[in-house]
Amino acid sequence: MSADTGVYRRILSELRENVRLVAVSKTKTAEDILALYAAGHRDFGENYVQELLDKQSRLPADIHWHFIGHLQSNKVKHILSFVHLIQGVDSIRLLKEIERQAVRSGRTIDVLLQVHIAREETKFGFGPDEIGEATEGRWAAVRIRGLMGMASNTPDSSAVRSEFRTLKGLFDRWFPGGGILSMGMSGDYKIAVEEGSTMVRIGSLLFGERG
Repeated sequence: MSADTGVYRRILSELRENVRLVAVSKTKTAEDILALYAAGHRDFGENYVQELLDKQSRLPADIHWHFIGHLQSNKVKHILSFVHLIQGVDSIRLLKEIERQAVRSGRTIDVLLQVHIAREETKFGFGPDEIGEATEGRWAAVRIRGLMGMASNTPDSSAVRSEFRTLKGLFDRWFPGGGILSMGMSGDYKIAVEEGSTMVRIGSLLFGERG
């Protein structure tokens, strides 16, 4: 299924002015991405390094690529020359490797700290009591712009809202001057925006379910 530009425009109309949409294009073709690009969209999110490298080499240079998956430390060096924002920084170890590679490449890299707010044990991320170690560290070539989190995969909207509210509280504590709060996906972005999200990551609503 190609990107649905009608749905795209409807979602944009629903978002507040300060909320940025990242179109999650993992497993989608370059042609799918170009359909949204032609509609004016520039922020796209990918989960896999090799897939991102392939698309980045074939698509317009002004696309803002967001890495939103679990990033392995040994893959950091491959995306640093062009990545716009690394959203899934889930450990101090990964943060240190991004810093090391960023210093080597001469770039300053923007990142978000992924915080574990869901009930599922499989989700990656910092615990609420671990955020301070990252935000209070001295980083020469990394800018920690905010937080990212994924709510539990549950039909219980009150549980999802509670998890987003928890993340917003942590964001307000550690980023009182503002920044990026990335929370909300296709199934829960409306709740996320109501709870203060400034960035949503939407894939299946725009492109259809993964094949």
